[in-house]
Amino acid sequence: MLHRVGAVAYAYLLIIFGLPASPPSTDSRLPIHRLPEDLISQIAAGEVVERPASVVKELVENALDAGARAIEVRLEGGGVRRITVSDDGAGIEREELGMALARHATSKIASLQDLEAVASLGFRGEALAAIASVASVSITSRTAQASHAWRIDAASARIDAAAGTPGTRVEVGDLFLNMPARRKFLKSEATELGHCVAQVERIAASNAQVGFRILHEGRTVLAAAPSSALERLRSLLPKGLDASLRPIDADAGTLALSGWVGTPTASRARADAQFFYVNGRSVRDRLLSHAARAAYVDVLHGQAQPVYCLYLRIDPSQVDVNVHPTKAEVRFRDAPAVHRFVTQAVSRAIATGAGAALEAGAPGSAPHVFAAGYSAPAQRGGDAWAQGALRIAQPAGAYFQMAAPDATTAAAAAIEADSCPPLGYAIAQLADIYVLAQNRDGLVLVDMHAAHERIVYEGLKRALDGQRMPRQQLLIAHVFAADPIELATAEEHREALEQLGLEMTLASPAELAVRAVPLTLAQADAGRLARDVLHEIRKYGASRALTDHRDALLATMACHGAIRAGRRLTLAEMNALLREMEGTERADQCNHGRPTWVQLGMQELDRLFLRGR
Repeated sequence: MLHRVGAVAYAYLLIIFGLPASPPSTDSRLPIHRLPEDLISQIAAGEVVERPASVVKELVENALDAGARAIEVRLEGGGVRRITVSDDGAGIEREELGMALARHATSKIASLQDLEAVASLGFRGEALAAIASVASVSITSRTAQASHAWRIDAASARIDAAAGTPGTRVEVGDLFLNMPARRKFLKSEATELGHCVAQVERIAASNAQVGFRILHEGRTVLAAAPSSALERLRSLLPKGLDASLRPIDADAGTLALSGWVGTPTASRARADAQFFYVNGRSVRDRLLSHAARAAYVDVLHGQAQPVYCLYLRIDPSQVDVNVHPTKAEVRFRDAPAVHRFVTQAVSRAIATGAGAALEAGAPGSAPHVFAAGYSAPAQRGGDAWAQGALRIAQPAGAYFQMAAPDATTAAAAAIEADSCPPLGYAIAQLADIYVLAQNRDGLVLVDMHAAHERIVYEGLKRALDGQRMPRQQLLIAHVFAADPIELATAEEHREALEQLGLEMTLASPAELAVRAVPLTLAQADAGRLARDVLHEIRKYGASRALTDHRDALLATMACHGAIRAGRRLTLAEMNALLREMEGTERADQCNHGRPTWVQLGMQELDRLFLRGR
């Protein structure tokens, strides 16, 4: 039977791959032997050279290691027909040109100790030899002390005198010409060009002091003059994203993280605006990508991708860059510590109160310093604000609620007196959904449900982290019908529920009674809140619900405690909401990654009404 199955399988292989008509005999296998050097070289090249962009990466990194301050990349046919990389670096001595093309020959390490603390971008001594095995290669180089340049042709190993300025020029032609199967896997000319440009952009983002230029068929497609790190990044990011950047600078001694992270509202559908560097080396590391993404876990919706450019500095002995021939992956000696450090640092950078964009100087707004200890002037108009969660019981009212004239005048006076907080003072409520406020820059529109949901959520997180979840005892217990699974879950996980501020007891064989809820959720529907929490605990188990899925559970609870659209707020309550937003971390986004407020500056408003024309 097995023989018949094997025969059928071989028949399929015969049709698909054109194998010989009879299966090979096990007796005719080749003896163990050493592969020819040219085959060894091509196998090794397959690990280093995947496409033209791979060649560009290796040659540009060699130029940087040589101390180049200006690098030019010329491409033809998307890099398939020709790649020429020129630099103004240190150059190569004539006597070393032949060795530069030899396998495992390098000037960057000399011992095992060097390998364990690599500081250069290249070090394996494989790139030039690998490229030369799958393409035609020549190197023209001149040191500062030499009277002229020298050129070596990889195929003949002949070295001749040549014209050239100090630095090195590497020419690579007809990539994979001797490997037609590999060449067929390459994409279109435009696609390969795009990969080459993206590769140089990644390197350029961490080497702002170096000028880069790419030409394709003689046309300039990238020109980046030496600049500051931030200016370089702004020139490389898609248009409009530079205004969303927030600086990050965290130092833990052996670890340091700097760079910029984008606000959650600047997220992208693709991960095409993410740059990560380890000791200056561009990497695509899963651990680091996961660590950065984890910081955005409760401010990004679905598969949205954050924007960031991050530079991780770490003791070279604590990271292994010799993981893969492409050197795009790394391995850390203490991976959990690195992951935790990156996540916490990024999380702190984006965890600012609403109004932080104004401080950073977002378009249409003036810089404004907001101190955490800001004390707003006494509220004008409306009822006094009671500390704690919003307690709103008024029914939905008219479509548009205006503030009293004296309150609006007083708010305007406070703004003129330069005592205005970032989000300003409330002046109206629109459709019982949006709060309209006036600040120094113009008009602020707030989605009151989304904003309050974030405030409640962050409050629940702080309370649970501090194991101090305040509870509100209900004067009359809320009794609701429960199925057998809900009854069992409430009984089995009583301690976990109490940690969350919920007290539930058995009211009857088919009913549960909610006797206490978290203080910030005192106005929530206790029955619906209890059902949702029981569902989450049943789904994940109590321990996982309070650890791995804690944020999702608290977000569910916060949704119950947030004010709903259709509720009318007093002027005092609107202003209190604005002040809470200013003091709440991540208050620029709701728990689902949507913005909670937007600013319309006076210039934008003037443009809408064609003022000044």
